[in-house]
Amino acid sequence: MANTYTIVLVEDDSFLQHLYETKFVNEGFTVRCASDGLKGLALIKEVKPNLALLDVDLPKLDGLGILQALRAEEYFKQLPVIMLTNSSNQQRIDLARSLGVSEYLIKAHFLPSEVVTKVRTLLNIH
Repeated sequence: MANTYTIVLVEDDSFLQHLYETKFVNEGFTVRCASDGLKGLALIKEVKPNLALLDVDLPKLDGLGILQALRAEEYFKQLPVIMLTNSSNQQRIDLARSLGVSEYLIKAHFLPSEVVTKVRTLLNIH
């Protein structure tokens, strides 16, 4: 891939973090990871990725808090953000949508390869 795309993955489950990181690296992406919300928000601001993948249930700052903080800054208003979570709570889904989430994916419903496809679609990579 001539143009490398960078993703920040914020996931506190080390198994899932490694699984998704490996999958995206094998697909040609650069991946930076954080295991709590505060580190994740700082990493996104530092790296300025092409896309962020956020869990909702995170230590220190949840994924919705990260999304809200990002949308409050002009630079990150258009950053594609995918919530990748096991939380199917409708209030959380509605809040994420109101904050401008690009996709809200329930982990149990999507294979890692399908998540890669969603990312490629959002980034217009074919």
